[in-house]
Amino acid sequence: MINEHDHPNDHDPAYKNDQNAHHNHGHENDHNTHHGHEHGLTQDVSGIKGGRLIIVVVLNFVITIAQIVGGLYAGSLSLISDALHNFSDGIAIIISYLAIRIAERENDERRSFGYKRATILAAVLNAFFLIAISAFLFKEAYLKFMDPKPINGGVVIFVGLIGLVANFVGMLLLQQGAKGSLNIRASYLHLLTDTMSSVAVVIGGVLIYYFSAYWVDPILTVAIGLYILKESYGIVKKAFHILMQGAPEELNLAPILEDILAIQGVLGVHHVHVWSMDEHSVYFEAHVMISDMLISEAGPIHDAIENKLYENGIGHVTIQFEYEGCGDQAIINLHR
Repeated sequence: MINEHDHPNDHDPAYKNDQNAHHNHGHENDHNTHHGHEHGLTQDVSGIKGGRLIIVVVLNFVITIAQIVGGLYAGSLSLISDALHNFSDGIAIIISYLAIRIAERENDERRSFGYKRATILAAVLNAFFLIAISAFLFKEAYLKFMDPKPINGGVVIFVGLIGLVANFVGMLLLQQGAKGSLNIRASYLHLLTDTMSSVAVVIGGVLIYYFSAYWVDPILTVAIGLYILKESYGIVKKAFHILMQGAPEELNLAPILEDILAIQGVLGVHHVHVWSMDEHSVYFEAHVMISDMLISEAGPIHDAIENKLYENGIGHVTIQFEYEGCGDQAIINLHR
């Protein structure tokens, strides 16, 4: 049985040996040693706790009500459209919050890797919401450009300023967490696009109020939509890479494996797999060839390998020691 050991302290190099697993090749025994460092399950989840997210949700719903009332009073379809945008963002942030709560749950028998990928799934869902919003904005921009209608510019400016202030405050609340969490970044981008939309609404209101330049609103809407698509693509691309168990893009595996091969006692490395469970947890497994020896004698070799990987940000390590090669050479096959 292989035991998974979770260590929420990123900087704690403590680990625990499990020397009870064995792998048979023909009539001989190969020995497995399993250590575990678990990086980055929760970093207070990325510096963001529920209180801030709840405040942001409340702000979004307040903006939604203000824009609906203002839009109906001023006859402004742009304000009503932006209200729907803010309402969808409030829902998206609720999804982010629920994903964080799920990700904090402990491993169990049915989910031995835990629930870390809940935040990645939430990021994908929110990114698709952003793409859908972009499509809606493009459609509305086209309709407004083809059939501009006069609106009350003064009301648009006033309500737009309320939205601008509230969205900017929400951005500040999520800014720190957006740097370390794809899930929070998706919510942060929702607020960023809302802030840009509010700026566009205010500018459009000024131009409409003084110059009756109704064409400005759809032009700014298209620009915002294009920016949303660009940022959404980056989120979806990274999330799918993680879901497909891709190795972290910033990790250069070749020199790490060469360092492992240079460790005294290591004769070869193969069957190497590296993948991410979420943005912070990196997993590594490999078959390592050594001379025929007692498992207790292989301990220092395993420690050296694990420490080398730990130095490179790989926190969960599974090594299978072999004194003969196996048929499964996988993709990487290094020997002295």
